[in-house]
Amino acid sequence: MKISVIIPVYNAEKYVAQAVESALQFQEVSEVILVEDQSPDNALEVCEKLVEQFERVKLFQHPDKGNHGAGESRNVGMRNATGDFIAFLDADDFYLPNRFDAEKTVFQNPHADGVYGAIGVHYWSEKAKEQFYHIYQEKLATVYETHPPEDVFPGLIGMRGSFGLFSIDALTIRKSALEKMDLLMKTDLKLHQDTDFLMRLAFYTNLYPGILDQPVAVRGVHESNRISQLDSGKVKPAKTRVLLWKHLKNWAEKEPKMPKEELLHITRIHRSFEIAHSPFFKKWGMILKYLVLDFKSMRSGLYNINFRKTLFQR
Repeated sequence: MKISVIIPVYNAEKYVAQAVESALQFQEVSEVILVEDQSPDNALEVCEKLVEQFERVKLFQHPDKGNHGAGESRNVGMRNATGDFIAFLDADDFYLPNRFDAEKTVFQNPHADGVYGAIGVHYWSEKAKEQFYHIYQEKLATVYETHPPEDVFPGLIGMRGSFGLFSIDALTIRKSALEKMDLLMKTDLKLHQDTDFLMRLAFYTNLYPGILDQPVAVRGVHESNRISQLDSGKVKPAKTRVLLWKHLKNWAEKEPKMPKEELLHITRIHRSFEIAHSPFFKKWGMILKYLVLDFKSMRSGLYNINFRKTLFQR
């Protein structure tokens, strides 16, 4: 196996060296691709030193050397990857020694396009632990049971009950599968672009479970982590989640192979976020509108407890 590990780098001078070294511990990793995204700190200088120190580390920037977000940074990495397989790692996270153990077995199946596993949590400081422990604790982010590939997409969009989730840090994908499906990350999403990517990837490719009961990578939590700010409520989730599900709905409507049930579910979730995060009077106006224009969809949604929780949250 020749694995290209792609690391987008933004404001991560304190963490990126450990991320790189955690990837280089594996002989299967043929290259670590750093994509520096106009960091406001000294991350670029740290990346340049890592390139000098390690032969397998490569450094890229955007053509205009500007800031384009994690999605486009990962796209730069995918376009320049030379390995047969691609794995991802955030610059403030790191791999554990078992990261690619499952891949060695699963990829013997020629029909396996990708492998996903579980990730754990690491608090970079006591202050970060005080702020975010009530959210993440010591929990695994994982899929709770083994599922065949055809169940992964319905599971990720919430049609399989307590399916769970997996992080992009725990995903390994054949490069040929990405090229065949022309799968890149969407650049109009500043947050959740990895969630959107994983859902579309699960629809088009065969993703198999790897190690689900113990972490293969660790998510680093610190005070300036954007997703931690979002999960804690310090950054309002309304707009980002509405945009994510709007994006998925627009894609699903154009996808000719999308089953009607899945399309209905995605539409329902988008509507629930759209309505839930609207002002009070607009909220009830939108409910009335959808009851009139699409009574069947709204009625079926109102009978769904997860839909109601989203719809009436403040």
